[in-house]
Amino acid sequence: MMESYIKAGKIVSDIRSEASKMIKDGTLVIDLVEYVESEILKTGAEIAFPCNVSINEFAAHYTSPANDETLINAGDMVKLDLGAMVNGYIADSAVTIIAEGNIDENYSQDEINLHEEIVEASAAGLEAAISTVRAGVEVAKIGAAVHEAISEYNLNPIFNLAGHSLEQNNLHAGISIPNYDNHDGYVLEEGQAIAIEPFATNGEGIVNDAPGHYIFSYMANKPFRMKSTQKVLKYIQNNNQHVPFSGRWITDKFGERRGNTALKQLSDAMAIYPYSPLREKKGCFVSQKEHTVVVEKEGCIVTTI
Repeated sequence: MMESYIKAGKIVSDIRSEASKMIKDGTLVIDLVEYVESEILKTGAEIAFPCNVSINEFAAHYTSPANDETLINAGDMVKLDLGAMVNGYIADSAVTIIAEGNIDENYSQDEINLHEEIVEASAAGLEAAISTVRAGVEVAKIGAAVHEAISEYNLNPIFNLAGHSLEQNNLHAGISIPNYDNHDGYVLEEGQAIAIEPFATNGEGIVNDAPGHYIFSYMANKPFRMKSTQKVLKYIQNNNQHVPFSGRWITDKFGERRGNTALKQLSDAMAIYPYSPLREKKGCFVSQKEHTVVVEKEGCIVTTI
């Protein structure tokens, strides 16, 4: 188990590092997403969830649909969130990069300084959280450490987003790792794997659903009159039953019209769950930094460093 966690973490770390170099003015988001996903598969690992590329006020759950024309612009706050599985054991990591280019054409120096502080704040929150992790610690203590570190920048964490426990073939295994002291008395145990992901913002610290659905999860088998929809559901059951998947993967396989029709019918019937992109309530900027760690008696092993 530990060997698989370490191997998955090394894969994610290497690809995160290379993909970060692509985050610059003029890069198509779909090129970044497809690079990450293809590189994971080249290693022999599996994709743990669609590569998320969430920009500026968007915190999470955006991945490119087919033919996505979304561009990264200089100075954008780009959150790159990726995950790989080895023998079902998951590495989940994220980084925020301020896109290279002629930033001063889009933002004032004060805005640039603010963006850098927001990025630093989520990194400080993650560092504080990791230093708190050990067997026997309550998860609320981790959240308190995150909140305190981000507050030193006069910024807020995202209160309604959290990290999560990981198990074999299970990205969200039931335990939340908060970004503030939520008074959760759950105690971590030696050997548990958790993903810690502080978000920092100059806004209110709440995210709401935004329009669109680009990431989905399998929920249940349901009967459908349309054979094409039943065929798509069967494909999802065989290939993506345990981890989230991209709508783009479905439209690439079945064509845009048939794939999108099936995704809507499956979502309406609650055979799959559609995730909305998450946007900061006031439209303010959001940064994220995330590592996967395995809890030890007196600390933790960071697998995605």
